[in-house]
Amino acid sequence: MRYSLVTSALIAALALSACKKEAPTPAATPPAATPAASSAAPAPAPVPAAKEAVFEQAELDQMVAPIALYPDSLLAQVLMAATYPGDVADAVTWSKANPKAQGDEAVKQVATQPWDPSVQSLVAFPQALALMGQDPGWVQRLGDAFLAQPDDVMDAVQRLRRQAQAAGNLQSNEYQKVAVQPAAGGGSAPAQSSAAVAADSGGGGGGDQIIVIEPASPDVVYVPSYNPTTVYGAWAYPSYPPAYYPPPSAYYPVGTALASGLAFGVGLAITDSLWGGFDWNDNDVDINVNRYNNVNVNNRLDVNQNRWTHDPRHRDGVPYRDSANRERNGRQLDGADRRNEFRGDDASRAQARARASESMQRRGVDAPARNNQQARDSARQARDQAGRSHAGRDLDNLNQRQPRPQAGGRDAARDRAASTASSHQARDRAHSGENRSASANRPRSSQANNAARNNARQHNAGSNRGGGSAQNNAFAGASRSGGSHAATQRGNNSRAAGNRSTASARGGGGGHQVNRASHPPQRQGGGGRHR
Repeated sequence: MRYSLVTSALIAALALSACKKEAPTPAATPPAATPAASSAAPAPAPVPAAKEAVFEQAELDQMVAPIALYPDSLLAQVLMAATYPGDVADAVTWSKANPKAQGDEAVKQVATQPWDPSVQSLVAFPQALALMGQDPGWVQRLGDAFLAQPDDVMDAVQRLRRQAQAAGNLQSNEYQKVAVQPAAGGGSAPAQSSAAVAADSGGGGGGDQIIVIEPASPDVVYVPSYNPTTVYGAWAYPSYPPAYYPPPSAYYPVGTALASGLAFGVGLAITDSLWGGFDWNDNDVDINVNRYNNVNVNNRLDVNQNRWTHDPRHRDGVPYRDSANRERNGRQLDGADRRNEFRGDDASRAQARARASESMQRRGVDAPARNNQQARDSARQARDQAGRSHAGRDLDNLNQRQPRPQAGGRDAARDRAASTASSHQARDRAHSGENRSASANRPRSSQANNAARNNARQHNAGSNRGGGSAQNNAFAGASRSGGSHAATQRGNNSRAAGNRSTASARGGGGGHQVNRASHPPQRQGGGGRHR
């Protein structure tokens, strides 16, 4: 019984300790109150990644100003086509070569061209192509802006339309129908005043109204022409004035242009070439699939493909201005994502290379370079080490050739230096003595030369006085009759030969060859000729 009492006491103690440990659990409920706090301040909804702002608002207004007052369908197709600037340039060239082609028939004529359908549709509107052909750089920038910032481009269009409406230059007439609709989430606000339009132009929002422009007749389209510097009233960005491209006179007869406002030229009969449109509330570009398929028989769309998407195949290598489109629309070959597999960059091979590298390091072998930088560093270290080793060997050889003096050798070194200095001094003295002797002997040698010349003169003078053969003595050769006779004979022979040559030249006969001695006797002593 005592044992049972002890056991029950132990059980009660354990129960009390468990209660003490579990008691604080209700107090730890404040973290559970976090949802209550979050209900008081709800967490913000996930914000989509912000698009890269390639162009500022002033630049966007400047770019869309020449086309912001086009009908919605034509404007949508112009913006789509601007994303393919190379195709637009080709279409402009084709339109100039075929000035009478327009409407649906023109679109069918270019069905075989390798252009995007949005570009093909513009040949139905030669006025629009003539405008785009005047500035290809503007076309490319407009397309880049529409790809990178489509919402901002569409907001800029609405902003400029409100300015033109406030300036009194945008209204319905026999050429177009202008409708004002409330924006999604906004009430039916009245038309804005000029002050409100100016205030809105300085902000980034699209306002509470949407202005829609449509052809007055669904089968005839009039492309407006206007001067952007005046149609929108006072321009809000003096540093970014809009460009004005004069319309071609072939499509806008004289008298239709206005000093301010819109001018409408020749109407174009259109049935299916106008298949684009805008969803202003969602900032999307819509496609009327039925009209599109009627005119694009070689490139039909599915019924569900009623949203426009950019096709990078028709970009023709023109680079994208923003990074998002470069990554999304960059041209890559099929299977490009598997290149690493063919290069050996898989996990198993990487592990094998790591094990091989560790094994080489354990054996004292340096691991091979993994990249060019490592290879250059290894080569540089090897050169430095080789240079240090060569320098060490040269120093050792020098020390061996010139042993360092032992202790007590300082005196010997001084003695050697002194003897070297004395030898140098002796050599200098010897050189100076030689120079002095040479200078002393120079006058003596000149005196000896003068004496020799004087002796020669005296000898010549004595020989002349003693009856010797004078140099200019005319009778010196009289005693040598043989030499004189030989000289006389040579003269006679020369005279006879001259006479014979003259006679042969006069008589026409052949001449005779004259043979002369190859070594005539020399004259002796200047003897004269015998007469």
